[in-house]
Amino acid sequence: MNNSITNTARLLWAGLRALLVLTVVTGVVYPLVVTGVAQAAFSNKANGSEVKSDGKVVGSSLIGQSYNLPLKKGQETPDAALQWFQGRPANGLGSNSINTQYKLLLSGATNLSADSKVLIQQVKDAKAAVVKDNSVPGYTVTPSQVPADAVTSSGSGLDPDISPAYADLQVHRIAAKNNLSVAQVEKLVKDHTDGRTLGFIGEPRVNVLELNIALKDLVAKK
Repeated sequence: MNNSITNTARLLWAGLRALLVLTVVTGVVYPLVVTGVAQAAFSNKANGSEVKSDGKVVGSSLIGQSYNLPLKKGQETPDAALQWFQGRPANGLGSNSINTQYKLLLSGATNLSADSKVLIQQVKDAKAAVVKDNSVPGYTVTPSQVPADAVTSSGSGLDPDISPAYADLQVHRIAAKNNLSVAQVEKLVKDHTDGRTLGFIGEPRVNVLELNIALKDLVAKK
């Protein structure tokens, strides 16, 4: 009887020691090592791929956001969003192409089928808005110029990038709204256009946040 109790106690103590050791190793040591390596070698990615402007974090290069505040103080107008490059429509299409309404809590696609009458109408409305918003004196956008990513949301609804075609489509509007030359804005787009990953994966893309930071800096220099 005493031997049985002793063996049981010994087994319980061994199990408890194993639990304590594994708790320390897997719950404390391992997380600290992984965190240390991540911060030392991949600090930006580990912290959410933060993008800074004027020393402040203004977003993530991996998550799209809305742009509807005045680009410069004193330019509070109803169409302030038109001063910025705009991303893809998000979380469903709004009443116009500028009202993207990025909200992290609502990440996801519309779940509408390709032949949905609702989706088809939304795309038609969005295309008409893109044409209207980006047509300025001396430059008229035609429906055939509007790329797919200008009127459809991504699977997550939070795509941070747009196609070079959509960025180019917005050049004349950006130039007109910010008193810049078309050549200046075209150069911004070219400088912020990334090619395919490793030369063959994905498509060329433009990160909207990084492009808008460069635009803000350019306007500030005027």
